[in-house]
Amino acid sequence: MNKFVWPVRVYHEDTDGGGVVYYANYLKFMERARTELLRFYGIEQTLLKQEYNIIFVVRQLTVEYLKPAFFNDLLNVVADTTKQGKVSLTMEHQILRDDEILCSGDVKIASINSITYRPQPLPATVINQMRTKCKS
Repeated sequence: MNKFVWPVRVYHEDTDGGGVVYYANYLKFMERARTELLRFYGIEQTLLKQEYNIIFVVRQLTVEYLKPAFFNDLLNVVADTTKQGKVSLTMEHQILRDDEILCSGDVKIASINSITYRPQPLPATVINQMRTKCKS
């Protein structure tokens, strides 16, 4: 659909004692890119919750770690919406240093009601915003 790139600088706090990015922090980088991709679509998660009682939760995740990232590396986190359902989005991520893939992951996020924690379909306006941005 639409690849989105979000730059991330690796700080000391992102690394372990050996100066290598701690494995869980790659997930944080992916989360930031997903949030910014939604903003690119014109979707603010705060407003989704306020107006529709909708929040996103991670439903499924697969990650492949290929090479390490280190303190002070400038990384590009690529987020691409690969599937859009009524209550879920599937996104593919790659974390790159220059053109080298360090980590990749597929994340399925579900739209749920913030009060009942049950699946809730995305409003038509949100789906249309995403489709319109993907075509541009």
